[in-house]
Amino acid sequence: MMRAWFLPMLLVLCGVAAATGLILGGSPGRAATFLLAFVLLAGLNSPLVFPRSIGASEAQRLSAADGRPIVYWRPGCKFCLRLRFRLGRSARRLHWVNIWRDPAAAEAVRAVNEGNETVPTVVVAGRPYTNPDPAWVREQLSPSATA
Repeated sequence: MMRAWFLPMLLVLCGVAAATGLILGGSPGRAATFLLAFVLLAGLNSPLVFPRSIGASEAQRLSAADGRPIVYWRPGCKFCLRLRFRLGRSARRLHWVNIWRDPAAAEAVRAVNEGNETVPTVVVAGRPYTNPDPAWVREQLSPSATA
């Protein structure tokens, strides 16, 4: 779990360092804006935004057992964020796999996207869908997928 917080903490620390430099240089307004931007980036990349990521093999095993779709994603992807926010609470009913943490997941995404790591790639009943509409993904959640 500590690894999940590394990037957000690094972003906040960099923001603090940069803001400190701007404050010492006489630009407190710019410093506040700069720090706010880094804090927002940290928040968007934190485990608070995305449900806990699991490995590709675990997601495939769980999906086969419970029928929940798998979402392959990566931090910083605006389309992944869009999917996550538009799904709302339903997002917790999917299996989320961070392709930057799992080489097998990145390979699975490349295999279905002509060699590209295009995310989000959602796998429903074994069929991949690249950057699907969030409303469609919500429709794919079976009653057995409730959490």
